[in-house]
Amino acid sequence: MQDKSVFFTQKHVVYLTAAFCCLLWGSAYPAIKMGYALLNITADDIPSQILFAGYRFTLAGLVLLALAAMTGKPLARMNRTQFGQLTLLGLTQTTIQYIFFYVGLSAVSGANGSIINATGTFFSVIMAHFIYKNDRISMNKLLGCLFGFAGVLIVNFNGSLMDFHFTLRGEGLVMLAAFILSATSIYGKRISQTMEPGVMTGYQLTIGGVVLTVVGFLCGGSLTGFDLTSVLLLAYMVLLSSMAFSLWSILLKYNRVGMVVPFNFLIPVSGTALSALLLKENIFQWKYAVALVLVCTGIYLVNRVKKIT
Repeated sequence: MQDKSVFFTQKHVVYLTAAFCCLLWGSAYPAIKMGYALLNITADDIPSQILFAGYRFTLAGLVLLALAAMTGKPLARMNRTQFGQLTLLGLTQTTIQYIFFYVGLSAVSGANGSIINATGTFFSVIMAHFIYKNDRISMNKLLGCLFGFAGVLIVNFNGSLMDFHFTLRGEGLVMLAAFILSATSIYGKRISQTMEPGVMTGYQLTIGGVVLTVVGFLCGGSLTGFDLTSVLLLAYMVLLSSMAFSLWSILLKYNRVGMVVPFNFLIPVSGTALSALLLKENIFQWKYAVALVLVCTGIYLVNRVKKIT
């Protein structure tokens, strides 16, 4: 079998895997909105939103740990420091980040949420510049991030450009969640250097998911309306989380942050398209077209490498 460190550093593998992860994450936006409807979760029922997230990530973490055990990966071989790091990662990347994300997404459309969440790429590239000596911001990266961020701003204007809609309860929380995910992804890259990425992701999702579940229950959350459709939807969300987070952790382990995270700009493309398809959201407005062109241009610019002659 080909060495993982070799396989996952091949440029075409990195690009295809990153794009696949972002397609999965893009599908999460309409999936969450559909889950709210199927499980009778209203926009102001924050405890139930947190509980819904808790179910999803606890199960996703357990799936990853079960797969790791079946493939012979050591689950208990960690010291106290590593366990503390996993706990911190789970509480920040899963618990705190997804409280903000689920609550914020309940107040915005799936299309808007997916585009606003792309600000995470901007945050990641900026932070990587100050943390990694081999991941400095170039002019291409700076322009790419500015293009992507401009797309996020445009989607919050109305059709006549006379009103900028931005609320802390909706767009603000989604953007804050993006920032937290960016910061914790860099922290997760550090942990993955001493631990198998699948095991690391499984533990952090389980820890964070259990805390979300407990918080949701203690705050009075409840989920009703479970039937075949809602169970299948939850199963899909569990699988997309376990698969996407595991693959993303592997990519970050073996590659520069600046090479991987710019693909986050693909999330709004898939999220917007799938929200229109599944939620019947109206995306046939000029602002969505301009925003998607800008974020796609951002991907190209950030990943463009100047040839050395």
